Amino acid sequence: MPLPLYLLAVAVFAMGTSEFMLAGLVPDIASDLDVSVGTAGTLTSAFAAGMIVGAPLVAALARDWPVRGSLLAFVATFAAAHAVGAVTTSFPVLFASRVVAALANAGFLAVALTAAAALVPPDRKGRALAVLLSGTTVATVAGVPAGAALGALSGWRATFWAVAVLCLPAALGVVRGLPARLADADTAGRPALRAELAQLKRPRLALVMLLGALVNAATFASFTFLAPVVTDTAGLDDLWIPAALVLFGAGSFLGVTLAGRLSDRRPHLVVAVGGPSALIGWPALALLADRPPALLALVFVLGALSFALGGTLITRVLYEAAGAPTMAGSYATAALNAGAAVGPLAAGATLGGPAGELGPLWTSAFLVLVTLLVAYPLRAALTGGRADEALR
Repeated sequence: MPLPLYLLAVAVFAMGTSEFMLAGLVPDIASDLDVSVGTAGTLTSAFAAGMIVGAPLVAALARDWPVRGSLLAFVATFAAAHAVGAVTTSFPVLFASRVVAALANAGFLAVALTAAAALVPPDRKGRALAVLLSGTTVATVAGVPAGAALGALSGWRATFWAVAVLCLPAALGVVRGLPARLADADTAGRPALRAELAQLKRPRLALVMLLGALVNAATFASFTFLAPVVTDTAGLDDLWIPAALVLFGAGSFLGVTLAGRLSDRRPHLVVAVGGPSALIGWPALALLADRPPALLALVFVLGALSFALGGTLITRVLYEAAGAPTMAGSYATAALNAGAAVGPLAAGATLGGPAGELGPLWTSAFLVLVTLLVAYPLRAALTGGRADEALR
């Protein structure tokens, strides 16, 4: 894989740390800003909503901009938004800062995904995506748990400052590591924006985007509210929250790595095995969450399954949106973050119900079930073949 892919992954690591870090900070933010845990959880949805709107919007605006300059501007805006979030005492301002950060993240990821696909041969998009997403999974392994530990020791604001500082080496990597004209050439033969947007009418593309959104909704439904499960249901100390996040992140790294080797040629295998396994895993976690060894083991397994499924489906989006070379990355980003917005909202609504803090786990199980019900009759579309012409 080309070196620029790994440099892009460094920036994705910084941004992924921010996107996932609230899983360990929600209770402290709620207490500090005098809002409910469910309300604090909407910060994850705010970030995801900014990603949904921002990915296609910013990608459309930036399609004629120099790639390296665009990526650098997005990183700088992202850092500034976190500095504002770190000093505010107002929940609405914090909420707004998350939306701005999400817009910057969306622009960066949309451009980076498209650039990553352009850096490799057409049949290696899955491998390239796995490298890029490794920044996200390493964030869950190292960045998010470190942020949770820093938050536990020094307060959640310290974590926001840390993310802002983390953007500096990410920006340096973009400036020094990427060619000035990366992916800027050959604009003459590029489809018009209208033609790229018309790709969204293709049923096969719409299907894989829907499935990606559902899988990510299931992932974020539980991940956002994992901290109360660790401390309240399992009865573990607050410092076990980073440990649980490390296990989830380690599993996600394993899942996205393995899926990256299969998603180009055998995506149906990942879905056929990973989908039913996740459908069993989420209810098992809900039933065994009061047993710490089982909780921690299942967190690892479900991290692997969730990211294997999500990584495979985002790869299919890039394949199916091949006719939209500058917008494909934004379609994948919007689809996955639609799930990241809906999942925490649905899960948060269950916290006051009979299941309490286990409600999000049951929500994840339900969302995986819906995913499989949608995917099964149309499973031929996941192979990238022509078996299901009705989807064309």
